[in-house]
Amino acid sequence: MKHTRGVYPGTFDPVTYGHIDLIKRALGIFEEVVVAVAHHSTDKSPLFTVKERVDFLKQATQGMSGVTVDEFEGLVVEYARKIGARAMIRGVRMISDFEYEFQMALTNRKLADDVETIFLMPHESYSYISSRLIKEVARLNGDVSTFVPEPVWKAVKKKFSK
Repeated sequence: MKHTRGVYPGTFDPVTYGHIDLIKRALGIFEEVVVAVAHHSTDKSPLFTVKERVDFLKQATQGMSGVTVDEFEGLVVEYARKIGARAMIRGVRMISDFEYEFQMALTNRKLADDVETIFLMPHESYSYISSRLIKEVARLNGDVSTFVPEPVWKAVKKKFSK
């Protein structure tokens, strides 16, 4: 039985094919997946604005039935409650991701024990891709076009060609 709504929060700076893969996997579990773009992150200077990140996600998920893209500020568990999501989707690529995600999941459980965290693993062909790595490679004039949707690649290229 599919659950009604799950929220997949993140900064998505920028969105990658790994993120898209997790959205598709989450659609196998939930009737609706709300992809929630965070306003604030530990990264002090995001490459793209919240609006740009939301737009990229809307383009990348166009035609995917059951996907909604939104933005939020504050605690993700409060946002999840607000939209009626009983679960948060988190991607875990490597063991190093798990440590951080596990700590966050336990903290979120303490803040809101009615919102579960579900860990999903991307397809192995995306397991090494991260937004941070994409930005680093692009900063050094590397071609990241195979890791991100075309509109994102064009925007990344433009950002670093200045």
